[in-house]
Amino acid sequence: MAALVFSLLALLLPLASGETTLAWADRSTSLIIVLGFAIVGGLVAWRGVRGLISALAILFLVYLATLMTMQLLDNGVAGSSSWGFWSFILALWALTWRGIASVAAYQTLNKNHQRLVAFFVPACFGFWLLFLWEMVCQGFGVPGVLLPPPSAIFIKLIASLDILWADFVQTFMKAVISGFAMGCASGFIIAILVDRVPFLKRGLLPLGNLVSALPIVGVAPIMVMWFGFDWQSKAAVVVIMTFFPMLVNTVTGLSAAGALELELMRSYGAGYWQTLFKLRLPAAMPFVFNALKINSTLALIGAIVAEFFGTPIVGMGFRISTEVGRMNVDMVWAEIFIAALAGSAFYGVMALMERTVTFWHPSYRTKN
Repeated sequence: MAALVFSLLALLLPLASGETTLAWADRSTSLIIVLGFAIVGGLVAWRGVRGLISALAILFLVYLATLMTMQLLDNGVAGSSSWGFWSFILALWALTWRGIASVAAYQTLNKNHQRLVAFFVPACFGFWLLFLWEMVCQGFGVPGVLLPPPSAIFIKLIASLDILWADFVQTFMKAVISGFAMGCASGFIIAILVDRVPFLKRGLLPLGNLVSALPIVGVAPIMVMWFGFDWQSKAAVVVIMTFFPMLVNTVTGLSAAGALELELMRSYGAGYWQTLFKLRLPAAMPFVFNALKINSTLALIGAIVAEFFGTPIVGMGFRISTEVGRMNVDMVWAEIFIAALAGSAFYGVMALMERTVTFWHPSYRTKN
């Protein structure tokens, strides 16, 4: 019903504040678009979305309408949008909401279809958010210095692939990967020592908690003085950030084995190391992978922030800080996009490894 109401409002209200400057042919094209979606909105309101095919058809029509909406921006609406234009956008949003909700509610025993739906719903929602971002920037004429539209960011990203790749290699491939590996490995090894030696549990864990509370902006300059301006100092910051989550989660996981299982191992005469490798470490794997997933995002954040405090003329943090000073905000957003994409992919790799390694664990079987 909301789609129908907003579509009718778009028919009646002006699309732009200076609408008289629009040619009649352009106005009639927009009227055809709005009228078509008024009809679709009415059908959805009165008959509802019936089945997956009808929901996908509505989303496809909305997708076509979003592309056609760009013509309105090119024909005088950009920077002077009025109530009719935003009523049209709200009508598209209502139809998109209904379509996504219907697809998300689709139930099937086919695992491939489930994976497709699980991918399609967030992808469609993300596309709509980008479209809304574009419409807000273009419709209200937001200055690019404050918030560039996604189209400008995409153009800048394509034009600067060589620079973005060099920054990615410097920050992610060198500082993040090496620091992540060293921090997680050292945290895991120290956790086993803490579990083996009770004195360390009482003395080391409080110190680890203190280290984890150190601010990055205070640690990063010190690491630069110790290890130089290159990626090694950023990797040292990543080590500090990733060490404690791995330590705490592993120590907690080593205590997760059940009393009956431990008693069974003792009844078979198993020693500490046999019990550790055959029972306690497997039981601790969900906790270990939880730390890996947490550290996959912390590592990238730490490396980027550390590059604000001295680095060669390459790197994500360096690029963000320098381009902000030059008011090249589209380049800043391009770096942010690459960082978000890399962090999400890194987290996804850790989640995939967890799915592969801990498929047997009761918690995983319960979730699936």
